[in-house]
Amino acid sequence: MKNLIQHFTQYIKVSTKLENQLIERISYKTFKKGEILHHASEICFNSYFIKKGLLRLYFVKNGKEISDYFCSENEWVNSPRSFMFRELDIYFIDALEDTETFELKIDDLMYLFDNFPEMERYARLSMNSLLYQIIERITSMRFSTAKEKYDHFRQTYRKIHPRIPLGMTASYLGITQETLSRIRGQK
Repeated sequence: MKNLIQHFTQYIKVSTKLENQLIERISYKTFKKGEILHHASEICFNSYFIKKGLLRLYFVKNGKEISDYFCSENEWVNSPRSFMFRELDIYFIDALEDTETFELKIDDLMYLFDNFPEMERYARLSMNSLLYQIIERITSMRFSTAKEKYDHFRQTYRKIHPRIPLGMTASYLGITQETLSRIRGQK
């Protein structure tokens, strides 16, 4: 739990009262490699902070899995629209490695927002980083060659890209695995 509290302190001052409420409302969960944490046919009521491991957010189109986002240590993951609006959306979440997480339920998050104004500040500041990443990805996807997309991917995921299977990397980039292999083979 210590690394989760440290994560919050990057954005806000965590009072003893807030820390106690976080400890009370957050539970420890583990997932085995290949396990699905969230299925697109269900509403996402949980957000996961990754203590150790690697998770992927993906959707299925024409029978193919399309990787959309990868999350690792000290990051949150959920099915965004489903989590915030309590409705179905397209995303699955699976474990690419054995993963240890801290789970926060949406009702508990809403309680924290209602009772600790600093939590809304935390949400706003942490969402700014995510928004920046999304804008960077959109720009890369729209205006870059396959090699430039791969270079951007390696930079964005510099700490974890070697842990991500090539097929999932290719689907994230919107290119074939063969094209990715050619790009990687260029020196």
